[in-house]
Amino acid sequence: MTYCLAVKLDEGLVFCSDSRTNAGADRVSAYSKMHRFSIPGDRQLIILSAGNLATSQAVVDQLERDIQADTDFHFGNADYLSDVADYIGRLSLDQQKKFVGDDGPMAGYKPGASFIVGGQIKGSPLELYLVYPEGNHIRTSDQHPFLQIGETKYGKPILDRIIRQDTPHEVAMRCALVSMDSTMSSNATVGPPIELLFYPADSLDAAEYYQYEESDPYWMKLRASWDKKIQESFNELPSLGEFDSVD
Repeated sequence: MTYCLAVKLDEGLVFCSDSRTNAGADRVSAYSKMHRFSIPGDRQLIILSAGNLATSQAVVDQLERDIQADTDFHFGNADYLSDVADYIGRLSLDQQKKFVGDDGPMAGYKPGASFIVGGQIKGSPLELYLVYPEGNHIRTSDQHPFLQIGETKYGKPILDRIIRQDTPHEVAMRCALVSMDSTMSSNATVGPPIELLFYPADSLDAAEYYQYEESDPYWMKLRASWDKKIQESFNELPSLGEFDSVD
């Protein structure tokens, strides 16, 4: 399992992902789930992936090959990022079909993968999409400016409480890390290195990138501080007998 999230803000796009893969108790390793395609001054694409590692790697590899071969359609000549999201969905389905017979996938084998696709093409606004294993996709809205894939349930409450479209990007980046920490605390299949990236709107080039290992000083301080503040806030909640009941 893995956990990835992305946030669409007025200031730009925030991406955060873990790097742990788990194929059994004795097969735990680390692979980056964050992939960036860049044509400086013209377009930027960031992809987060979750699900079957072979499928997601094959999709990313095909995207790279299509750019190098200058095929009829690829990220470098796409007019809209939504078309790229559609294309990633088709590539994912093509890869999944290789391992699915007439009777469906092999018992216990799940070839599906999910992707968060975000970035900007010159002359167009910021875009952020979630591509499902079935190949279709959704985008963010003003009321729901973030997307998640993988092990999503543990990290969602803090995003619901903090994230708004006008949230400053530094606050959103810290919120993404807290969301990741909450997930790691409840699910051992999500783990470091943690990757964090901010793409500023309309920059078409620059990106602010961080990577945190388990022993990184900032990561350790953030986790300890959040744990302490939660306990302090809980202890300050009104006691059950503080107010009289009203019939």
